[in-house]
Formats: sequence, C-alpha cells, structure tokens
Amino acid sequence: MITSIFKKSTPINYSILVFLILVVFFICQFKDIHAVNSLVNIAEKIGLITVIFGSFFLINFISKKNGLTKDSGFPALFYLLFLLLFPKVWNDFNLILANFFMLLAIRRLVSLQTLKAPKEKIFDASLWILVASFFNFWCILFLLIVYISIIFHVSRDYRNWLLPFVAVFTSIILFFLYSLLFDKKAIEKYLESSFVNLKLDYFTDNYQNLSLSIFAVMSVFFVIPMVFSISNRPLNLQASYKKLIFSFIIGVLIYLLSNNKSNEILIFTFFPMCIFATNTLEFSQNKLQQEIILTITILLSFTAFFLQL
Repeated sequence: MITSIFKKSTPINYSILVFLILVVFFICQFKDIHAVNSLVNIAEKIGLITVIFGSFFLINFISKKNGLTKDSGFPALFYLLFLLLFPKVWNDFNLILANFFMLLAIRRLVSLQTLKAPKEKIFDASLWILVASFFNFWCILFLLIVYISIIFHVSRDYRNWLLPFVAVFTSIILFFLYSLLFDKKAIEKYLESSFVNLKLDYFTDNYQNLSLSIFAVMSVFFVIPMVFSISNRPLNLQASYKKLIFSFIIGVLIYLLSNNKSNEILIFTFFPMCIFATNTLEFSQNKLQQEIILTITILLSFTAFFLQL
C-alpha cells in the first residue's frame, strides 16, 4: 500500500512529504525551543527550512531529469527517512547548507553525460564543492568526483583538467575578500576544520550508536547490490551510477576524517543512498518484497528519530 502511494509523482505524495517535513522540523525546533528567542534566530530557522525544502527539490529534480530513477516519489521519501535517523541534522545549518551546495555540484556532474557545455558544468561543480567546503572543510574531497567525471566523459580536452584549479583560485579570492570584509577569523576557523580525527568516541548515548548501526545496515543492503548490478544498467547511465558510488564512498570518508565527528556528517551519503534505495524498489518485481523493504525502513527511521528526541 505504501509503495503504491509513492510509486508515481502525484500531488498527494508530495503533500504527504511536505507535511511530514514540516512536522519533523517543528518537533526538532520545539526540542530546542530556547534557541528561538530573537528575530535573527527566527530568520535563521526560516532559512533552514527553505534550504531543506530546496534539497528535497534538487534530489527529485536530479533523479528524474537524468533518468536515475523512474518518475516516483521514492527518492524524496528515502531522503526524509535518512534524515530522520539523525535528528540533530535538522538544526545544523552548516551541514544542511554544505549538503545543498553538494547537491548543486552533483547535479552538474551527473548532467555531464549529455556532453552539453561540459566546461561550464565542470567549473560550476568545482565552485559549488569549494563553497560547500567553507561550511565543512572535508567536502573538498568531492573534487575527486569532478576528475572522475572528466575521465568518464571529456578527458581528451586538456583544458577540462585545468578548470577545477580555476575554480579553486576563484573561490580563494572570494573567501579572502569575505574574510577581510566580514569575518577576519574565517580563515583561521577554516584551517582548524581541516584537522583529522579518526576516533569514533563521540557517542553520548546508546541511541546514537543504534542509529549509526541502522544506517550501516541500510548502506550494505542498498549499496552493495548496486555495485554488483551496474553492468546490468542502461549503458548511458552506468557512468552516472559509478559517480554516485564514488560519491557515497567520499561521503563516508568525510565522516571518518572530520574533526568534529558526529552521525549527522553522514548527510553527504544520503543522495546516493536515495538513488540506490529507490532502484532497489523499482527493479524488484515482487510487490510484497517492496512493501517489506519500505515498511521496515520507515519503522526503523521513525523509531531511531523518536528515541533520540
């Protein structure tokens, strides 16, 4: 029954998603109600929910526009379910913004398969990744996906290999300008965020550990089948799926390397996971199996969410 609701993109399932997003967002805000005590904080919360909705729109747009999934509401639904696993992310503006800019970058890199305006797409993607790194330093690792995309599609033109460096130079100039005009400690903060911390000792309760374990199991269940079934996918989409697999791996690396480690940093793996999870449902011919997979995912996500409130 649940799969039939989200099997097609309709106003009904979009309305359900919007309602759920708003409910979850306000639950997270009421949990931290003391933080909403001024007009500035209220404006920040409005900006936060706007970026969250923008992220959902981008995920839906990228998946449909590039044929990564069928015309369904599953990608947005899975994105919501993964966000539920880590409730603190709903209040982390830096992570939400960084992930939003990463989605903008991935949108350009995935669309590179059309070979239309490749130089503009490479430059734009590199610039968005560098902007994301200002909010989370280790997002800079996603520049590897830019070069992987160049290898897949436009490696013969040497100028394409130089464009990320042009984006780096441009972003450095803009960042220095911002630091001089608005925040003289911005460079210092940025460099401090580049430290590496490989320890996994940040858990404050068993529920965070449980949530991470649930996500790890979901990752194995959704990612491994995609890795071994790429050769069975349409030839024109294989490069895109490979880029998403590398994106997932880099998202995990960001989590492992980040200095201020937390479960929420895994947000950078959510988009590839949404696509893989949706493909798992769409390519399954057994409707009962589809219902079981989706129902278990929903129950685990909501359980993890309410346990951590």
